[in-house]
Amino acid sequence: MELVTPAIILSALPHGEHGAVVRLLTPGHGLRAGYVRGGRSRVLRPVLAAGNRVEATLRARTEDALAQLTIEPERSRAVLAFDAATGAGLAWVCALLAAALPEDEPHAALWDGLEALLETMEAAPLKQWAADLARFERDVLADLGFGLDLSACALTGARRDLAFVSPRTGRAAGRDAGAPWADRLLPLPALLHPDAAGAAPVADITAALRDAGVSIESLIQPASAADGTALVVMLTHAASEQAVRTAIATMAALPAAAEPPLYMPILAADG
Repeated sequence: MELVTPAIILSALPHGEHGAVVRLLTPGHGLRAGYVRGGRSRVLRPVLAAGNRVEATLRARTEDALAQLTIEPERSRAVLAFDAATGAGLAWVCALLAAALPEDEPHAALWDGLEALLETMEAAPLKQWAADLARFERDVLADLGFGLDLSACALTGARRDLAFVSPRTGRAAGRDAGAPWADRLLPLPALLHPDAAGAAPVADITAALRDAGVSIESLIQPASAADGTALVVMLTHAASEQAVRTAIATMAALPAAAEPPLYMPILAADG
């Protein structure tokens, strides 16, 4: 068996004197594990840090055997570890996936979601990426078959003023309808409600840019307006005009886009 695939490092555990057993999330084969020779060396330890995107080559004699794994780095996310909050968020989400996902089952949506979340963590403030992290946790539950139905109140069918979620059924309940059973229900965070202000994650925007080959240098999102809309301002790294136009077209089609996105080219000093 031989598999060559892009992957995101989830964990690297010491094995023997010099090696490491590494768990990876791949787009087409889900969670995979492999043994990296010299994985504890000074050269490879930074490459095997959680969150890094790599090209992985796994080789094994049988499907059931632990594969020999070689790694080619593609993108380092070491910068996330320099901040306590982003470092903790990165460690948590990678540990969650490494522990919760079954091996060798495709989870393409989670791959895309994790890539977008990590992009957001690099560019957006804590308040924004923390909300996206909570939504990603919800998506993990859904992908594993434990999805929540938060679209409407289970008792009345109303879609507004949802305040609770049942731990037994995973369905939402309205504030008034669920009040008599409030002691048995869990509070529903507003950020998880599909109609809440700001509920559309910035991850959708960063995913549109990523897919077009555009990376974000910085992102600013001021407080929401009275009507629930919010302005998102981004500065990207250098990119072709065609790539930017492709990303703009994708963002314009997002359900949460209140107005067509605008962009302003910044020309380099040398022209």
